[in-house]
Amino acid sequence: MELRQLRYLVAIDEAGNLRRAAETLYVSQPALSYSLRTLESELGVRLFDRHAGGVTATDAGRDVVAEARRTVAQAGRVTAAAERHRRGETGVLRVGFEASGAGRLTTRARAEFARRNPGVRVEPKRFDWGQEAAALREGRVDVAFVWLPADLAGLRAEVVHTEERVVGLPSGHRLAGRDGVSVLEVNDEPLMWTERAPRAWVDWWAVNPRPDGSAPRWGPTNDNVEEMLEQVAEGAAICFAPASMAIYYARPDLSWVPLTDVEPLRVALAWADGADAALVRGFAQVVRELTSGGTALVS
Repeated sequence: MELRQLRYLVAIDEAGNLRRAAETLYVSQPALSYSLRTLESELGVRLFDRHAGGVTATDAGRDVVAEARRTVAQAGRVTAAAERHRRGETGVLRVGFEASGAGRLTTRARAEFARRNPGVRVEPKRFDWGQEAAALREGRVDVAFVWLPADLAGLRAEVVHTEERVVGLPSGHRLAGRDGVSVLEVNDEPLMWTERAPRAWVDWWAVNPRPDGSAPRWGPTNDNVEEMLEQVAEGAAICFAPASMAIYYARPDLSWVPLTDVEPLRVALAWADGADAALVRGFAQVVRELTSGGTALVS
């Protein structure tokens, strides 16, 4: 078993298709297929079921891929440690976030931490819908701004930011330019959603069920914020988002209107339980000072 093969496994799982995975890895599809068959033979289990649409991890495959992700991440940390010494740096802190993160707090916290720790390289790591907590558990980041609700098992977390939610509309929409709208006013509008995030996360963002007990009208799916906004701008659907996205994703073909009757987004600063390294503690302290303290969620 080689680290290269584990990287291949992760890429295949993420792509769900050998051709797309091969393109991502810059290898030929036959070479990738051969590597997968060789590893399955070595391990004695089938890792992926092949079908017309691509591949899907088996039960064994899901477990093996999860371990492969952790191993690849740890190997990356080994390389990063050597790189830090070559650059004369004293450490690296990987800070995860999603879309607009915790608004301006995300950037301010990284900048202030870097100012206080000039020898530390601070790396921002952006994730797609609902993936920040998993990235922490898998060791891909050291600390993250996590949009709630989220599975915080195995993590320590403090709520450090709240912000109102808005509805994203194409600029020519009948509700564009309003000072605010009720979620019930958009009941008949197709709503963007994603299959990549946990269902509880999707339902919370969709306000499902609505205050009157009705369900959203589900629209197209998307895998990331850029895909979502493209479809909203072209009029395929609307989306719900935190208010900071109106600033960070301002576009002339989009209109952002406050939702007046939904609970705000809460953002937690989180890190792996037991991973209280000095850099993580230092970053958490910076965030606390910038926000005048957080509220502990998980002890």
